[in-house]
Amino acid sequence: MNLSIVIPMFNEEDSVQPLYEAVLRAVEPLGECFEIILVDDGSSDATFARAQSLAADDSRLRIIRLSRNFGQTTALNAGFAEARGEIIVTLDGDLQNDPADIGAFIAQIRKGFDLVVGWRRQRQDDLVKRKLPSRMANWLVGKVTGVAVRDNGCALRAYRAEMIQKFPLYSEMHRLLPVITGLTGAEIAELPVNHFPRRYGRSKYGISRVYKVLFDLLALRMIFTLSRRAFFGFGSLAILFGLGGLGGFLLALLQWLLTPEAPVVISVGASILFASLAIFLLLQGFLCHLIYQNGGLRVEDLLTRRINRAIVKPDEVSIT
Repeated sequence: MNLSIVIPMFNEEDSVQPLYEAVLRAVEPLGECFEIILVDDGSSDATFARAQSLAADDSRLRIIRLSRNFGQTTALNAGFAEARGEIIVTLDGDLQNDPADIGAFIAQIRKGFDLVVGWRRQRQDDLVKRKLPSRMANWLVGKVTGVAVRDNGCALRAYRAEMIQKFPLYSEMHRLLPVITGLTGAEIAELPVNHFPRRYGRSKYGISRVYKVLFDLLALRMIFTLSRRAFFGFGSLAILFGLGGLGGFLLALLQWLLTPEAPVVISVGASILFASLAIFLLLQGFLCHLIYQNGGLRVEDLLTRRINRAIVKPDEVSIT
């Protein structure tokens, strides 16, 4: 098996058949031995039924159905685990990615790159809700990690299977896969890709995911910089916030004892905030520790902290 195309879908019943047909039109002429893996991420509509109907007539189409909606990272994990191809291509199930770009991605992997990342040069999304937060997140990721990728949020990517299947993923970590692979010395290419307006349904993405990505970025930074001591790195910050919470509580208590009529809302609120942050950081540190101990990511195994990133120019690939 040369190629596995993994597509997570959640409530995309109207997109199933046109996406399947578009993938076939793009991939069949390439002459690759391929499979399409549709991962139904707990859809409540007819997504699974329509995919199952198509799979009944095409053995190259495989369907994975999750018991409930776990999120895109888990859906991709499920697809990666089942993929049999030497190259794994991922794309969204909402028809905004163009399957016609897949051939160019495979060609770059054949040239020796470990990961090819799409770059939505003319992104067809809302400026305030999607584009600006994405640009800010991409800039921040580059500054924090040193791995500057134009578009960490583009789902259209191609991976070498032996590389991607060894990384543990959680939360929104699928967005940071270019960073993780880059930090391990992978050679990364970026390709400009087509991007279309959504045709059916509504977007499942929102501004709330930015916060998840930021927390994941913090955890990733701790794992790579502190390795085994990630828990202690978070623990040190937790102690500082814990002391702040204790100080706020003592200040509120002292204020109440000396001047019972004075409001203590601000002191109590600050105390609760700092205590909550301390607990969160402790849990985040424990999570990093578990990932390091039980996952496939080992800092000792890193090839280099240097990323050999290549930006493939638009005139080097056919973009329709």
